[in-house]
Amino acid sequence: MNMQATPTQGVVAPPAPRSLAEVGISTVMMRDILLKTMFRMNLDLVTQLSRVICLPGMLIQELVDLARSQKLLEATGTLHATSGNEMGYQLTEAGKARALDALAQSEYYGAMPIPLEDFKAQVKRQSVRDIRLTRPQLLSGMGHLILPEDLIGNLGPAVTSGRSILMYGPPGNGKSSISNGIRAALGDKVYIPRALEYSGQVITVFDPIIHKAAEEIVDDPNALRRTGNRFDSRYVWCERPTVITGGELSLDMLDLTYNPVARTYQAPLQLKSTGGIFIIDDLGRQAEPPQKIVNRWIVPLEEGKDILALQSGEKFTTPFDTLVIFSTNFHPNEIFDGAALRRIFFKIKIDGPNQEMFLKIFAMVAKKKGMPLSEAALMHLLKVKYPTINMNFANYQPVFLIDQMIAICEFEGIPYQMTPELIDRAWGNMFVKQETIAK
Repeated sequence: MNMQATPTQGVVAPPAPRSLAEVGISTVMMRDILLKTMFRMNLDLVTQLSRVICLPGMLIQELVDLARSQKLLEATGTLHATSGNEMGYQLTEAGKARALDALAQSEYYGAMPIPLEDFKAQVKRQSVRDIRLTRPQLLSGMGHLILPEDLIGNLGPAVTSGRSILMYGPPGNGKSSISNGIRAALGDKVYIPRALEYSGQVITVFDPIIHKAAEEIVDDPNALRRTGNRFDSRYVWCERPTVITGGELSLDMLDLTYNPVARTYQAPLQLKSTGGIFIIDDLGRQAEPPQKIVNRWIVPLEEGKDILALQSGEKFTTPFDTLVIFSTNFHPNEIFDGAALRRIFFKIKIDGPNQEMFLKIFAMVAKKKGMPLSEAALMHLLKVKYPTINMNFANYQPVFLIDQMIAICEFEGIPYQMTPELIDRAWGNMFVKQETIAK
């Protein structure tokens, strides 16, 4: 099969299979998926089935002919004038019985799954470790963020390496925003499988919540041979995925999820993030200790592969091609031992801004939100309020304070304005006074 690059993004596309053998799964499994899809979706045309099962029309026709030879399908004897005079097909009684039997084994129907080994080959063709970001690209991804000059210099090599990154520092200084900025800087697109097949089991991967599909060319619905989409449509062309988890992350979320009703598997989060970014935010807030969470990643981070298990206990390896970003408000030495820290390739401290940087951020946010600056209010903020917290500036504070003042002005029906009194009222909502509450 000839490899070809998609001109718009440079990633080598998975070529569409040209024969049933190139689909890579057993003929019986392909035939049963065809029958189940026809049964569940009440489809009777090859062109319809081609779009849903995501195989070229000529291969669907081969499967239809195979099922007809086995007395599982029959032609309806009518030509559909609205579909290019295409012949319709329907399940025979034996076909319905076979479809029901196949559904009892697995409810999966629709897009033909991709063999795990074929997926591994595609992952190599679009590896996140092959990305080479420039300083302007990374700065563009960070958007409106005002960052210390040396931070981009530290982040750039970390992202380009495709290795793990630990960002740490006090809360409210943009670790999550920086993580999202890294994703935005990647810019290109990759091919995400709709489903995988291993050992006769189907693992669904494409998740519309995580994977953002790009616009693609639509084939002529009347053509049996695919002409517009030159890549294997069992994949979805998507932006590089980003999976973000926080305090809710548990280790079982990193295992295959088996659906006992549908008798199919759902890919774990790290498999869904293949080719993209996995952000573990608020590390240290999960039920499991941080050390245990990092230990789960030791083999994947070092060997570029993960180990998953089926319900039967059979274990197998999947690609681990993900930029893992750990983000925590704790000092690394408080939550990791030396062995764990060695396995996290880059450690980057995200500190709060100094006074000069804080004022730049404050002025930028005020301008963006239409809040006029007041020298008296700013002096009150710097000389009266911040000394009470030892001049500890944080990146979230300008947005918080200005939004508070805007809310007050809108409630009072007055023009947006910045005064020492409004600063005091906004400040009162940013910090809670320590006191004993009578119970």
